[in-house]
Amino acid sequence: MAHRRVSTPTRGARGMTASAPRRTASIPADAFAIAALGLEPLLAAELTELGIRSTVVPGGVEFRADEATLARVNLHSRLASRVLLRLARFRATAFHELERAARQVEWGRVLSPSAQVAVRVTCRKSRLYHSDAVAQRVLDAMQRAIPQLTIATAAVDDADELEETTTPQLFVVRFDRDLCTISADTSGELLHRRGYRLAVGRAPLRETLAAAMVRGAAWDPATPLLDPMCGSGTIAIEAAMLARRIAPGLQRHFAAEQWPTSDATVWAAAREAARAEILPHAPAPIVASDRDEGAIANAAANAERAGVAADITFRCAPLSALTWPEGAGGLLIANPPYGVRVGETQGLRDLFARLGQIVRAHGAGWRIALLSADRQLERETRLPFTEVLATRNGGIPVRLVVG
Repeated sequence: MAHRRVSTPTRGARGMTASAPRRTASIPADAFAIAALGLEPLLAAELTELGIRSTVVPGGVEFRADEATLARVNLHSRLASRVLLRLARFRATAFHELERAARQVEWGRVLSPSAQVAVRVTCRKSRLYHSDAVAQRVLDAMQRAIPQLTIATAAVDDADELEETTTPQLFVVRFDRDLCTISADTSGELLHRRGYRLAVGRAPLRETLAAAMVRGAAWDPATPLLDPMCGSGTIAIEAAMLARRIAPGLQRHFAAEQWPTSDATVWAAAREAARAEILPHAPAPIVASDRDEGAIANAAANAERAGVAADITFRCAPLSALTWPEGAGGLLIANPPYGVRVGETQGLRDLFARLGQIVRAHGAGWRIALLSADRQLERETRLPFTEVLATRNGGIPVRLVVG
């Protein structure tokens, strides 16, 4: 499988202007919300709660969307990485077929002469497999539609770098068995970037995965939540935002807002509606602790930026001094170390065994959810677990297990 990104800064060209784009905010089109593998069913359930019907496919969910729907998903989704709008889908087995179809795309709907552009290409089991050549044909079609575009620099072949691109407007071109799909990214920066987490620890957990843990564990916000290994506080913060119905995208902007066809009143209305849903406080205690004073300081600062500092009690304490929130029961949830480094295994066995002892001794009525990379370590707790989802964290296969 090949990946390429081509970045194209733009400049004006004397005497050349693009035709005025048609406003298409009210016309539904095919859209695709990207999710980490394993999180697709949770994302589909989330869209259902937003009143959106969707279809689960590997890597995300498909749905129909007008501009108001795109705004709602970008603002409210806690699990999606990006939201793409499909621009074209066609078969092509030769470059002249690709060129002809790419020239028929209404680029002016989503691309202004002042934009900066990135193109990401993936080719799988297709006769057109040279991703650089595919990207060049698509960029040529853009330039024909908007002559001000100047094709600049070059290909990048690192998938992680592609995922982290901060270029304002990303286009995704995917060939799969000769079927080409061209999509425009509506999100801009990856959606896990909520804007609150500036202070992180050594092994930060992405906000989307933290939210998936809380959702996958079926936490009831009316009951307490406890994270005894909170690190930079991401799980507790995502839980507090969920409990208070704070839309995760309220502190940021999105690529689609810069499109020539974008209607600013649609996005303003979506933000106003999201703010109206926010509850004044979390209905039940949320407690986050860690033995590292620096981690607790970072977590508290992140919670302050997220607007949920008053909803979370942070404590610097080792696992052996764990303080349980008041209440008949709740959810203990944690992302413990995975033990991928040599020499860590025995220490982690002791950690998991101690966690199991504490839960058995003091956690009557409490459920436990762990993000685990090692079944043997899970067994050290002597607690019965059921796997509820499998995904990857930082390239490491992990499972969310609940007991």
